[in-house]
Amino acid sequence: MIRLTRLAACFALLMLLSCGKGGGGATDASRVAGADSSAVSAMTPVYAKGFKVTPGGDGVTLLEISDPEGAETHRFNIALVDRGTPSARIPDGYTRVDVPVDRVVCMTSLQLSNFIKLGLTEKVAGVTSTRHLHNAQMRRQLEEGTTSRIGIEGNFDPEVVMALQPDLILISPFKRGGYEALKGVDAPMVPHLGYKELTPLGQAEWIKVVGLLTGHEREASETFAAIEKKYNALKAITDTVAARPTVFTGEMRGGNWYAVGGKSFLAQLIRDAGGDYFLKDNSESGGVTLDYETVYSQAVHSDYWRIVNSFEGDFDYEVLGGRDARYKDFDAWKNRGVIYCNMREVPFYESMPVEPEVVLADLIKVFHPAALPDYQPVYYHLLK
Repeated sequence: MIRLTRLAACFALLMLLSCGKGGGGATDASRVAGADSSAVSAMTPVYAKGFKVTPGGDGVTLLEISDPEGAETHRFNIALVDRGTPSARIPDGYTRVDVPVDRVVCMTSLQLSNFIKLGLTEKVAGVTSTRHLHNAQMRRQLEEGTTSRIGIEGNFDPEVVMALQPDLILISPFKRGGYEALKGVDAPMVPHLGYKELTPLGQAEWIKVVGLLTGHEREASETFAAIEKKYNALKAITDTVAARPTVFTGEMRGGNWYAVGGKSFLAQLIRDAGGDYFLKDNSESGGVTLDYETVYSQAVHSDYWRIVNSFEGDFDYEVLGGRDARYKDFDAWKNRGVIYCNMREVPFYESMPVEPEVVLADLIKVFHPAALPDYQPVYYHLLK
């Protein structure tokens, strides 16, 4: 667990307030599927736009999943049925999934992060890439063979997946895919679209979906309530800051500069941390490809430059400047304002999605260090 030292005063203030807009209350029911509306309300999303939970009655809970960005019109309707309820009435157009599930295949690190956060790694029967996997328990399961690698996105091994006999396969249907290779596997495929949420709390709230699927609704609800409370307490620190430093992101690759749009998850995180994103007027939510001249004109005088990569060894300013001599023209390079995360050293993808409050604290520490004087960063730090 991370240590958010010197935040006690801020959290004490939050104790006088509610835990949020209805997303933080834990239910006393051990199972939500088929429970009454008050039990289901604890799992109703407040920030996430991609899923909806409603009681279906007779041991059934209805889970509706759609694109959080609204770019894709397809909806996925899932009927969660208490295991052992063979005669449950399923509405037309809904796919039945018996819950709780015990064996799950995860296609992304974001999906896996939910299981790690809830302490449910034993339910993960299969995973894709393990290139940046840090979690000791997951690595142990892979070594012991209780969890298997199933290939990479777009090139899955259906025979391996079949041998796992999963109860459920979590997918990201709007990515590259390759899921048609898994159609012969006798297991329902349920979308997990947390990666398309445009806010940090919206992404983290997908932990409730995993709670619903695994029968750990109370733990998921309580876990998210704690995330929400800490995040909003931290955000309150920067709501009224007078000076908001400017921030740009990305690097040159193959002649293009890759960054993310002004409506993205990262842009929102920077705003919540009291920063001013260099593409704030951009209307895109995903990655954007820019030429060097465009980035230079908009970011040459920015205060900070955020970089995430996987580097073996000590990544420093000389290494960065050696990658492209033009990098040295940016004020953030000259003034030592590079915010850095090395995925070789920290569990960025497998933990960050469910620790937005930690990432927020990291950025606040950089942008407004006096606000968190004793805080020790976890993911991001100023490059040495």
